Formats: sequence, structure tokens, C-alpha cells
Amino acid sequence: MLKRYLPIFDWIGNYNQRTLTSDLIAALIVTIMLIPQSLAYALLAGLPPEVGLYASILPLVAYAIFGTSRTLSVGPVAVVSLMTAAAVGNLALQGSDEYIAAAIILAFMSGLILLIMGFLKLGMLANFLSHPVISGFITASGLIIAASQLKHILGIKADGSNLWDLIVSLFSELPSTNIPTLVIGSFATGFLFWSRKYLKSYLLNKGIGHALAEILAKAGPVLAIALTTLAAWGLDLQQHGVQLVGAIPSGLPSLTLPQFEYNIWQELLVSAVLISIVGFVESVSVAQTLAAKRRQRISPNQELIGLGASNIAASISGGFPVTGGFSRSVVNFDAGAETPAAGAFTAIGIALAALTLTPLLFFLPKATLAATIIVAVLSLVDMGALKRTWNFSRSDFFAMLATILLTLAEGVELGIIAGVGLSILLHLYRTSKPHSAIVGRVPGTEHFRNIDRHHVETDNHILTLRVDESLYFANARYLEDRVYDLVMSNPNIKHLILMCPAVNFIDASALESLEAINHRLNDSGVTLNLSEVKGPIMDRLRRTHFVDELTGHIFLSQYEAWNTLRSERVARSVGDL
Repeated sequence: MLKRYLPIFDWIGNYNQRTLTSDLIAALIVTIMLIPQSLAYALLAGLPPEVGLYASILPLVAYAIFGTSRTLSVGPVAVVSLMTAAAVGNLALQGSDEYIAAAIILAFMSGLILLIMGFLKLGMLANFLSHPVISGFITASGLIIAASQLKHILGIKADGSNLWDLIVSLFSELPSTNIPTLVIGSFATGFLFWSRKYLKSYLLNKGIGHALAEILAKAGPVLAIALTTLAAWGLDLQQHGVQLVGAIPSGLPSLTLPQFEYNIWQELLVSAVLISIVGFVESVSVAQTLAAKRRQRISPNQELIGLGASNIAASISGGFPVTGGFSRSVVNFDAGAETPAAGAFTAIGIALAALTLTPLLFFLPKATLAATIIVAVLSLVDMGALKRTWNFSRSDFFAMLATILLTLAEGVELGIIAGVGLSILLHLYRTSKPHSAIVGRVPGTEHFRNIDRHHVETDNHILTLRVDESLYFANARYLEDRVYDLVMSNPNIKHLILMCPAVNFIDASALESLEAINHRLNDSGVTLNLSEVKGPIMDRLRRTHFVDELTGHIFLSQYEAWNTLRSERVARSVGDL
């Protein structure tokens, strides 16, 4: 029971010097990466920069105790930061005490929701969000995030909750562009793109070792911060209109409980649910991908608990909602992290930064942090996925396109709500018309295949319909119509066989439809037979009157059904003679 809810006991007993060394190296690299990201994502969420650091300390420790992924790196991420700004921006002015308090409440609510989902084992809810919808939402969010940061690159004021409003606001303020800010922002953006793509190979060509080159390449944002901060200080750019981060309080956050105000909690409830779902889906996707590479496993239900504990830890330490980050987790994995202890060591590094480095960030231009965000989120934008999805599935393409357009036009909250709704509607649509095929016997074998795809044997008096989907209320009537159409168009049919190898579930509505099919076929002089019915389905059918009232038989295999019914027909023909 202890290991079930505290996964730390799964690995702490085998912890050794080699594992410690690997985790420390990974923690150093992730810390270098996380410091600028924490500051930048706090800016994106409309919060003071130090709040980003606060959200990167205790949550990492909490996940190390309760999380199941060995390499997932928890902390502020772009999409959740944007959703935080969208949710809290309706309640208070950015940067105000009320705004910060609402962000803390949002983290606490998200943590509670995730914990409840974890204890109720609702990890499967992530399955209701299809990958095309999630991909579309992240792509649209990335575009909105990048557009929202252009105001800091240009040194102007611009607002808007969707892409159109942001573009209109940016163009209206374009004549007010601050040139020194534009130069700083453009340099930082260009340098970050270059360092991400070319810095490592450049350092390797200069003879620097692979490990050091890896660390320096990941430290590109830190170098951009150092260079632009020195420039802002040395050239006194604040006097030329360049917006700086300013004074950041040194020290660690004090532990407090969030405010319990009913009206605020009620206003934030929907946003907290959406942030919890999006954060969990993003996090568990990354965790499963990385775990598979090392033949490890994660528990989605325990991940809910781990992320819930992380968000509550963020809340009581003055942070905002967090989740597992894609880029940081990949860096953590590539750097050789072997246990969640790497995250705890990263938390120590962030805590030291909060204690010692904050005075050095006074002259840090906000344009540099905006550049950090833009470079990070544009890597998430995948417009090519539209073409790939179009080529594979038209319905998925339209769901993805609708999610992108709604998110861009109406904002992230409506976009993700639409995404969830579209995912569910797509599932219902696909399963409401279950694939079925008339099958015949492959000559000389016991196999039965689709008559439209294979050369098979058929019998004018026996029709076999293979059902390739579980039967439930949404598709039961469709099956009835399909059977009736086939029987009406084939007057010679005496036996209908429903071949059920893919039927894993039959609900009460589907049972009623089977009973109706049985009675109507009987009135038409046709027997209803079943073949290859799975054991659990048979157990349920035996508890009903359907088996007793069935006009035909239930066969173990389709080959048995074929032979038996043909033999009976031949015997009946001989008897008639």
C-alpha cells in the first residue's frame, strides 16, 4: 500500500553513487534551462518573475515523492501559463495582489481536482481527448502565446485573448515601437534560435568535449539573459524606454494556504478543470513516451496524484499551476536522469537561485524573456500535422482544424472545451455506424473474409455478417437496419449468422435490438445465429431470456456454424425428397 501511493519507495532502496552522479548532472542541466523558463512563464501568466521560481521548487519535490515517471520534469509550462492568464485575467488586474492570490487558488483547485481524479482512478479520462485535437489545441495556443509576446519585443502595449484581437492591437500600436527594445528583442530571439540549432555543433567543431558542449548549448537562454542584462545595465537602456524586470525579492517563498472565498472558487472552477485535464494529458503523454524508451512503465492514475500533489505544493509556496514540460523532460532524459531525485536536486538549484541570483536580474529586459517564450512555443507549432491528418482521416482533420480555428478566434478555454466535445462526438460518430462485412469461406480453409476483398465461397441460403465493433445504445439501431436491409434484399436467405469476434461489450439497448432482430427474422422465416461470441459476453447473455428465445444457435466458431447450417439444409433437402 505504501509503494502504491508513494512510488519513491520503488527506487530509493536501490539508490547508489552512480545513480546520484547521473541525477546530479541532469539536475544541473535542467536547472540552467529552468531558471529562464520559470521567469518567462511567470511573465506569460501575468505574474511577477519570482512566482515562476516559487513554482519550480516544492512542486518538483512533491513529484519526486508521488510521481511514477523517472524522467518527467515538472514546473511551469507555456500552455498552462497562458490558460492561467486567461482564467485569472477575468478576476483581477495583472500583477495585483488579488491577481496573485487568484493564481494561487487556481493551482490549489487544480491540485485538488487531480488528486480526486487519481483516487477515483480516472486516468482513463485522458482518452477522451484525441491526439489530433490536442495537437491542434497546442499549435493554436503556441501561435497565441507567440503573438502575445510580440508586444514585449516591440516595447508597446497590446492586449487580447485571441489571435485576431492581438494582431489588431499590435498593428494599432506599431508606430509606438521602442527601437532599443526591438533591437534587444530581435537579438535575443535570433540568438536563441541559432543556439538551439547550431551552438552545439559549433562548440564541437571548436574542440570542446561533447558533455560540456551539451550543457553550454542548453544554457543558451542563460547566455542570452546575461548578455542582454549587461547591455541594459551598461547602456542604461531603462532611460531609453526598455522595460526591465526590476527588483525581484530574494529568498524562499513563505508557506501559506490559499484564500477560501466562495465567489472566486466558483469563478475559477471550470478553468481549474480544464487546466487539470490539459496538464495531465500533456504530462502523461511525455511521461509514457520517455518511459517506453527505457522499457519502464508509469501509472496514469498515480500520475494524477503526483501532479495533484505538485500543484498543491505550488499553491502553498506562492506558485501557480504546473505540469510536466515536454522540452525540459526530454533534456532531463537525454542528460541521463535515472530517478525522480533529479527533479528534487533541480528544486535545490532553483532555491539557491532564488536566494542568490535575483538581485542580478534587476536589469534583465522583459524582451529577453519574451524571446525565450517565443522560441520555446514555436517548437510546439506543427501545422504540418494538418496535412498528415488530412491524408489519413478526414474526420480527424476537421476536428483538428475546428479546434485550431476556435482556439485562435475565441481563446484557449473555449478552444479546449470544443476540443473535448469534438473528441467525444467523433467517438460517438465512429461507433454509431460500426463497420460490418458480409463474409464467406476462403476455399480449402477454416477462415472467413470479406466477400468484397477476397475470393470466397458463399451460400445463397446462409448469410454471415461480421460485426467489428462493440454494441451499445448509439449503434444498436444501425445494426437492426443493416440486418433488415440485407434480409429484405436477399429473399433466399434461411439463416443469418452474426459473427462477433470483435464484440467486447453488449449493453441493454443492444440486447433489446438483438431480441427485436430475432423476432422479426423469425416472422420472415429466417433463423438468427451467433458465432465466435466471447466468454464475458456469453456470461451476460446467459443471464437473460435471449439465449432461450434464440431461433438459431450460438456456435463456438464460424467454421462450425457454416458446416452445421449447411449440413442441416442438405439434410432437410434430402428429407423433403
